[in-house]
Amino acid sequence: MIENIKELIAYAKAKLELNTRDSGYKSNRLLEIMQSGLDGAELEDALYGELSLLPSETDERFAEIMKESGSKAATDWLYNYCVNNMYVKKSVLDKNPRFDCANGLTITINKAKPEFRDPKKAKAGNSVEGGFAKCVICRENEGFGAKNKRNLRTVSLMLGGKSWFWQYSPYGYFHEHGIVVNCEHIPMHIDKDTIVNLLDFVDKFPHYFIGCNAPLPRIGGSVLSHDHYQGGGEVLPLHKAKIKTQIKDNKFPYVRVGVLDWPGTVIRIKSDKRNEVIDIADRIREAWVNYSAPETGIISEDKDGIHNAISPTVIKTVSGYEMNVILRSNITNEKYPDGIFHAHPEYHSIKKESIGLIEAQGLFILPGRLEEELNEIEKLIEAKKQLPPEYIGFKLVYDETKTMYESGKFKDIHAAMQEELGSICYRILENTAVFKKEKELISFLKTAGFEI
Repeated sequence: MIENIKELIAYAKAKLELNTRDSGYKSNRLLEIMQSGLDGAELEDALYGELSLLPSETDERFAEIMKESGSKAATDWLYNYCVNNMYVKKSVLDKNPRFDCANGLTITINKAKPEFRDPKKAKAGNSVEGGFAKCVICRENEGFGAKNKRNLRTVSLMLGGKSWFWQYSPYGYFHEHGIVVNCEHIPMHIDKDTIVNLLDFVDKFPHYFIGCNAPLPRIGGSVLSHDHYQGGGEVLPLHKAKIKTQIKDNKFPYVRVGVLDWPGTVIRIKSDKRNEVIDIADRIREAWVNYSAPETGIISEDKDGIHNAISPTVIKTVSGYEMNVILRSNITNEKYPDGIFHAHPEYHSIKKESIGLIEAQGLFILPGRLEEELNEIEKLIEAKKQLPPEYIGFKLVYDETKTMYESGKFKDIHAAMQEELGSICYRILENTAVFKKEKELISFLKTAGFEI
């Protein structure tokens, strides 16, 4: 045990900025933790939480680096620190299967997190009893042992003149996946201030994208009770998509606005002037929140509440701001109780969870159970065996993959399965499109003051 403590102290000096003066004190603290009866993840969480900088010290160090070397150096430091103190489970994340598809999408299978299927928990914020935090993303979780947050460290930000904080996700879906959270515990919402906040963020961190989930059950994030955004250091498939149809804004005719060539319904705004982006995006938001077209299944509000919302997401390029406004609806009917504009039932064996901000941008996070299930289907196809009753939910996957594999187009069955997953995820994004025909989208855009 003494040797283990010495190794941890040496590691903390090298990786976690432990002051030599504190090494004796920390050694005694580690000894007490090791003798406390904690095991597994709890023990690791406690040990590295003790060895990490205090939250105030983390804040000060981040601000110091940002002032001296810029925001990219500051986020590099913080991300590496959170990997080194074992809060970001990078060694686990690196084992998640991931591949790019011919249709432009990226597919990952997240083996680290359980499948999330309960929208009621999202509304409640996945709250748990005990501790000082009201939900799982509150800043008060720092140091909370019951949720393995002893080694969580966050940094302070100002967005829109108000206090927010940034932290990295322990089981991120992409490179440097983080969330920026309102210090005030208020429900998720999207208004003009949201758009301002997103632009403030990319002004501070132009190397990151940032976006906000539509604040609605069934299509929003897993924590609707607390205002927050998601972003990070990866170029997502949506960012690479091109404008398909140019549209003209009557108020700012020189701003580039267009319908994206994308399976979902997305409008892109490009300008180097903040106020123009804010004005146009907010007019689209307001028009969409109040838009109904019952003949296409779009109903803005009924006895069950509001059903239309946007998911805005922005990057900063050499030519200015590039904001993508994704139109979302969570309306249901008898045929589609999980959502008309949700993944349709024939795809639920692959993806039944909400199609949130990240997947709407083309990065699909599929449940970990699929690794074993799809491997079994691949074996059945190779052995020319029929699909057993317990796999009946995968009939579409089995039939389509079998046809592709037997066509001789693919070198092996696994390549055929990857092609099938990409195809299904593309079709799921088409399911989420609130306008299936461009003329219907054009009709909506005219209500928001645009011309073709």
